[in-house]
Formats: sequence, structure tokens, C-alpha cells
Amino acid sequence: METFALAAISFIIAVSLLIRKKKNPLYISFAGLCLAIFVQKAGTFLAGLSPRPLFGIMHIAGALGVPPLLVAFTQRFLGKGVLTGRTVVLTAAGSGLLLTVFLFPFGDAYLDSLLFYYILFILGGCFIALCLSVRRETVAADRRRKIYVAAACVITAVLSMADLFTFPGASVPALSDMAVAALLYFVLVIITHSELPELYEFMARALIIFILILFSTTVFFLMAGFFGKGPAPEFTVVFMASLLIVIALDPLRLIVRKVLIYLFPENKDFFSSLYGFGEELEREKSELLEEMATGLAHEIKNPLGSIKGAAQYLQSEVESDESRKLLNVIVEEADRLNGVVSRFLDYARPYRLNLKRQDINPIIEKAVSIVRANNLSERIIIEKDLHPALPPVDVDAEQMIQVIINIAFNAVEAMPDGGVLTLRTSRIESEKGEAVGISIRDTGKGIGKEELPNIFKPFFTTRDRGVGLGLAICQRIVRKHGGSIRVKSIPGQGSIFYIRIGV
Repeated sequence: METFALAAISFIIAVSLLIRKKKNPLYISFAGLCLAIFVQKAGTFLAGLSPRPLFGIMHIAGALGVPPLLVAFTQRFLGKGVLTGRTVVLTAAGSGLLLTVFLFPFGDAYLDSLLFYYILFILGGCFIALCLSVRRETVAADRRRKIYVAAACVITAVLSMADLFTFPGASVPALSDMAVAALLYFVLVIITHSELPELYEFMARALIIFILILFSTTVFFLMAGFFGKGPAPEFTVVFMASLLIVIALDPLRLIVRKVLIYLFPENKDFFSSLYGFGEELEREKSELLEEMATGLAHEIKNPLGSIKGAAQYLQSEVESDESRKLLNVIVEEADRLNGVVSRFLDYARPYRLNLKRQDINPIIEKAVSIVRANNLSERIIIEKDLHPALPPVDVDAEQMIQVIINIAFNAVEAMPDGGVLTLRTSRIESEKGEAVGISIRDTGKGIGKEELPNIFKPFFTTRDRGVGLGLAICQRIVRKHGGSIRVKSIPGQGSIFYIRIGV
């Protein structure tokens, strides 16, 4: 069962990567590696059911494909500097073929053993290259991701070593196949969700998957206990079946959507709307708000101007200090309400974006210089971690500077006793294409759990004289760019805003 699950998961991952719109070389190389693992494990599983020569050939062919495809994927994942060049890939492929030709006359047992050790040798070489790349990596986000993969490889190796030990009277499942399946899925998340820069985000995703697997397994055994008549299957079989279903859910959904769109191209918009109904509803609400904003602002600002003018006229007529103070309050509050209406109009009116395809890093640099020019406390430290090779994106520079400045000033206000403000950019690769990630982190007081769901809502504020439209305007500008913005915060430790711009 473990071998079948690994073969199925490898195949589903490979297909889900190959049918994506963006033919990313990294995705293609990983899909090729998964296909090789699928062929090898499918041959092993089928040979156990029926010892036919074809299944043995599948097993050997898959084993021969793993080393060169593993090297090719490692090259793509690590980038330039370590384990580069087609020669290395060709050498790995040629060495495997030579070993096969040389040992074929001695029988399958010798061939399987030597291919196994040859794959281990290539794995070791790729792992060393990964460790060297970690030491040389200058981009902090990429360095962390490589460290995560290296740690996952070590854990997989430790779990796989359990297959070498047997215990009298105990049935130990084949942990190697289960561990490799989990590793493949983890690497899939790493390369397709580059907007998740922190380890705890990956661990949270893994924890959710593990809980779903345990829940599915528990439900099965409960159903089998209540309604089953025969003996229940082994725990490992049910657990691996649940693992296969849960891990394959997202790739299968993508595959099914692609198939439906291919079979029914005239209903393409309908299938897309199944995944984006909430976004469509939000867009309709925004359009209605835009239509109302101009008229509402006009109806409020004109009477406000009359009230302010009358109060200013009366200020020159009254003689008592008490009356003059009351009239000053009227003028001040009229100005404040006028500012609120102006901010609301900024939030609600249609944006006319001046989009230009450009690098986001100079925009970050300009925003940081504006923030620094506003007489910051000496205890506020601003750090930058800008990715040197970002793809150009369509962006309105002035609007994006407004977003960054607004969030940065909020962060500075959250650190009255000083702290660190970090602005980071990252490269994001997804099925739709390349995008850019911007994160703005502070070490301030953080945002409470009760307040966090409301911070992007208009007129929500925790400040006494705040309007509560700053973050709402930021979210609106980002969405007009076709991007997204989200926040995570730990009270007492700080907050981090994630912005994604691009396809």
C-alpha cells in the first residue's frame, strides 16, 4: 500500500505541475523527477502483484531516470553557482546506463542493489550541493527555503532508515515510502508557494494536513466498527489511503478544473467563478461604493463649508471668551470631519492607475527614504532585504509608495519605545506566472486577536483621533493592482504585512 500511495502521489504531483499555465523550468524539472519515481514505484508495485517482465523493466527504467532528473531539479532549485551544467546531468544518466549494461547479465538482484546504492550516491551529492548553496546564498528568504528543504531531507533519511531494522513479532510499515511521499509534497509547497517565507507557515500547513489525515483515518475506523462485518484493514493501509486523498486533493482539483475547461470551453467563465464567487461579490460591492461616494461627499462637504464659514464669521462678532472657544471647537471639528470625508472619497472613488512595467525595488527604496526623512526616533532601525532578481511587474509607483508609507508609519507608531522596521522583497512563482512579494515587519506591540479581522475595514481604528481608512485605502490600491494584502501579528512581538503584486 505504501508503494502504491507513493506512486500515486508522485503521478498526481507531476500532472498538476505539467498542466499549469506557466511552463516554469523548475516545475517541469520537478515534474520529471516525480514521473521517474512514479514509473519506478508503479513497476515495483505491479511486479509484486504479477511478476511480468514489463513491470521489471518499468522499475529499472524509473530507477535509471531518477539520478539525472534529480540532478536537473537540484540545478534549477539551487540556481547558479553549485552543481551547474548539462555535463553533470548527462554524466549521471550515462553512469546509470553503463551500470545497467554491465550488471544485466548477473541478474536482477545485483542490478537492483547497485542501482539503489547509485541513487543514494547521487542523493548524497545533491544534498552536499544543497548545503553548499545554503552557505553561499545571499538572499535571506531563499536561504531559509533551502534550509527547510535540507532539514526535510535529513528527516526523510532518518525515517527511511527504519526500513533497515526488523523487530520480532512486530510489523513495521515501510516508512521510507511514506517519508518520500511527504518530502515530495513538502518540496511542491516550497516551490509553488514562495510567498510563505517563514518555517511556522509551512509547519502550520503540514499540521493541518496531518490533522485531516488523522481525522479521515479515525472516521473510517469508526464507520468500520459500527457498520463493518469483517475485520478492519490494517492501520497503515488506512493511514496511507487518507494521506493519498488529503495530499492529492489540491492537485486533483486543479486537474479536474483543467479537464472540465478543456471539455467544455464555452463554460470556462462558469468553472472559474466556482473558485472566485467571493471575489466577484466583493468587486460588485466596490463598484456600488464608487458610484455612491462622489454624491455623498458632495452632500456632506457643502453644508460643512457653510457651518465653518458661519462659525468663523461669528468669531469676529462675539466678545466673550467662552463663546469664542465654542466657535473654535465648531471650526476644528468641521475641519476634522472634512478630512474624514476627503479620506473616504480617496477610499471610495475609482482609481486611475498609471501602470508601468518596472522593478519594485526602486519603489521600496524611495518609500524608505521618505519614511527616514520624517524625523524618526533614533531608536527606530530600518532594515532592507531586497531580492536582487525580481521580475518586472505592472505597478503605479506613486500609489504603491503611498501603500508602503502608510503601513510603515503605522509600524513606527506601534514602536513608541523603539524597534526594527524591516522591508523585504521576494520572487514568487506560481501557476499563473511570476509575481513579487513585499513584506513589512515591525517589532512593536502587535495587534490583538479581536482587532486583527477588522483592520482592513473602513473606519475601524484603535487610535483616539484616527479615521480608520489608512489600511482600507492600502487594501483597495493593492487590489486595484490585481494583488493581495494580508497581515499576521503576535501581541507583544510585532506585526508583518504581506503584499503580493503581479500575475
